[in-house]
Amino acid sequence: MAQNINRVVIEGNLTKDPEVRTTPGGTSVVTLRVAVNDRVKRGEEWIDAAYYFDVVVWGKTAEQCGQFLSRGSGIMVDGKLTWREYEAKDGSGKRQVVEIKADNVRFGARGESGGRGGDGGGYSGSSSGGGAAPTYMPPAGNEPDFGSSGPDDDIPF
Repeated sequence: MAQNINRVVIEGNLTKDPEVRTTPGGTSVVTLRVAVNDRVKRGEEWIDAAYYFDVVVWGKTAEQCGQFLSRGSGIMVDGKLTWREYEAKDGSGKRQVVEIKADNVRFGARGESGGRGGDGGGYSGSSSGGGAAPTYMPPAGNEPDFGSSGPDDDIPF
């Protein structure tokens, strides 16, 4: 049987700071919430729309996400859609979630110069197979600063 294609690429901004966790086996994992802006036509009028995606990053790249990213940081994710089921902590039954498992992450997407790196540069890394060391990408120039300010309800960016 032929394998189907499952590929997702998104570019947006983090809606909250990443929180790195560690599995019992010692592997780092982080879940990111990414807001992606779009324009859609409703009737004769174009309106802004925002879509929110959960992204799971594993290994060395997860650690780098925790180190260099913060709420508002620009990010590009290349990965695949995954589905999983889990038991709710309150015992109310099973829950299902669709999320993006990142294969590659690029920090500072669209020339965004924020993050915790401090030098305005961007990083990219691979999340699969233990993760590769990030490669440095120089800052793009006079891009807006998406630093943390205001409550969470200020989103979309």
